[in-house]
Amino acid sequence: MKPNPFTLSLGSWLSIGSPVIAELAALSGFDWVLLDLEHGCASEAGIPDQLRALRGTATKGIVRVAAPEPDQIARVLDWGADGIMVPRIENAAMAASIVRFACHAPMGRRGFSRTVRATGYGLKEHPDKPLIMVQIESIAGVGEAANIAMVEGVDVLFVGPADLRHDLENNPFGESPAYEDCLDGVIAAVRSAGKESGILVRDAADVAVHLARGFSRIAVDSDLSILRKAYQALLSTRP
Repeated sequence: MKPNPFTLSLGSWLSIGSPVIAELAALSGFDWVLLDLEHGCASEAGIPDQLRALRGTATKGIVRVAAPEPDQIARVLDWGADGIMVPRIENAAMAASIVRFACHAPMGRRGFSRTVRATGYGLKEHPDKPLIMVQIESIAGVGEAANIAMVEGVDVLFVGPADLRHDLENNPFGESPAYEDCLDGVIAAVRSAGKESGILVRDAADVAVHLARGFSRIAVDSDLSILRKAYQALLSTRP
């Protein structure tokens, strides 16, 4: 196993949509949090207040959009998201389109405004390039990981474990590769391109294992899952 060239960037999933939870996660010291518009409980309208709750901390706010749609990507970035995560990316052309939607010229074609939160409502000359995470969640995505990683502007290939396992288990085209081999394939692809790989784990004990394997952008559990497990633990004490 080769040494990981990147240091750990530890995040957590925020699915409930509460600015209080976002603020608590940031004050606790996470490097980044994922605000989830794909499977989370909040609507787009709840994103700005969650991002405001991170202000004054070192925690970066990454928004997972529900689909690779240019209007949704542009809106969350205008609201001040530090980056985006886009699900179900399966080839380099899809990844390149995300870069075009997320970046201003000359790298992309995103519309520019001086009066949005990303530019300090006019107090900042130009927003920084957003961090762009694309999710590898299918056999097709794993097979194209090397080409996806080579797309300029893409920063992180982030494995979606649940979707990838589901795709492997329900492959209609014959025998599927092993899940562990898929992880190794993604890591090899990003290393060749000098990019980072990420993954969501459910147990804090798995962070060190995945860091040693080559992942560096690691999210551990979600607010909803943490709360559910805490409630279940409390109820288990009932005589």
